[in-house]
Amino acid sequence: MFYKYPLSCLLLFVSFVTHGQDTLLLSRIDSENIFLRENLILLAEKLEIPKAEALLMQARLWPNPTFEVEEVNLWATENQLSVFGDELQGFNGGRFGRNQQFSFSIEQLILTAGKRKKSAALEQVNLDKSHSYFEDLLRTLKVEFRHTLTHLQFLQFSLRLYEDEISVLRQLTKAYQRQVDQGNVPKGEYIRLKALELEFARNINDLTKDINESQMELKTWMRLPANIHLVISDEDYPSVIRKIKGVTLEFLVNESKENRPDLKIAAYNQRFFSLLHTYERAQRIPDFSIKVGYDRGGNFMYNFVGFGIAMDLPVFNRNKGNIKYAKAGIEQSNILYSQKDLAIQNEISLAYQNLIASIQFYESIDPGYASTLDDLLKSYNKNFINRNISLLEFLDFLDAYLENKNIILQAGKEINHKAEELNYVIGSDILSIH
Repeated sequence: MFYKYPLSCLLLFVSFVTHGQDTLLLSRIDSENIFLRENLILLAEKLEIPKAEALLMQARLWPNPTFEVEEVNLWATENQLSVFGDELQGFNGGRFGRNQQFSFSIEQLILTAGKRKKSAALEQVNLDKSHSYFEDLLRTLKVEFRHTLTHLQFLQFSLRLYEDEISVLRQLTKAYQRQVDQGNVPKGEYIRLKALELEFARNINDLTKDINESQMELKTWMRLPANIHLVISDEDYPSVIRKIKGVTLEFLVNESKENRPDLKIAAYNQRFFSLLHTYERAQRIPDFSIKVGYDRGGNFMYNFVGFGIAMDLPVFNRNKGNIKYAKAGIEQSNILYSQKDLAIQNEISLAYQNLIASIQFYESIDPGYASTLDDLLKSYNKNFINRNISLLEFLDFLDAYLENKNIILQAGKEINHKAEELNYVIGSDILSIH
């Protein structure tokens, strides 16, 4: 069923552990490797780089020379010959070319003031910007992809939690139904359990739909077949806590200056307008053309070879408008760079503080609290079956159990999200959760 998809996907598919037909289990890092290799948006944007390389190559070339043939007479009449005198002899005294006039010339444009190199320098900046645009797109898609991975993990944990509870609840409901039939317990308690079972079933249905939506997004990004049921393994939820230790805000700000592609683009814009200003100033110096020509029979000399030169006279156009435009671009790009640099510093500060707060909250939860809740739930189930506690006490604890379990899962999800947001504003996977 994978013959329509790249061989790499097929090899990855058969190499990972599968659970049932059409189910694909992947770790976060394996998922991202497929994403980086197969994502069509990235593949399309990456082609902008060879396009810019081609323009740079073109800018380095000299203008082509111009070859021109003119003044060719296809025939000569007696009247023409009588006016202009003797006949024009053919080549080497033969008939070929007899009474035939023509001329040809070769002309070469010479670019002055280093315009060719300056134009190539501008295209080099555009090439550098293409690399940074690709890095910026990759940065944006990676954080969205990783957020979706984390969200799918959270949904899988939540679904597993409700599936475990509804399984126990259904056993209790069946037991209560038998007790109601025997007249040992009031029917109201059975209805209350049945209503809770229905509520859990609705939550499971909602979670399943959310999982399907997250899977759809991930499979699109990874170019996986639509009939695959994608499952993300449980590891790295979360594991970034140990990596944040000892990392200072100053270090992160310095890293961003080296890695943020949008800051690089702002710097490239500064360089671009600086080079453009130099290029436009060079345009004030006119280019000139060198010309070599040959004329047969069109002059007092039968075979005339002449040389010439041509150039524009900068009388009306001194390129002042373009120079002024480039100068304004320099000032604008300097302002935009300063604004981008300031915004990045504030983004990093906010993301860093949010991650620290998320980690502090997660670490405030007793590491054994989740297992304690599970043990207590087993005890409450047993006591409720044995009628040692009331239905109200059981339901109150079940609500508290689910709420606290969800808080723990949300805390792990929050750490992953905040870590990836910090990676995003730095422009580097310094705190990668992989």
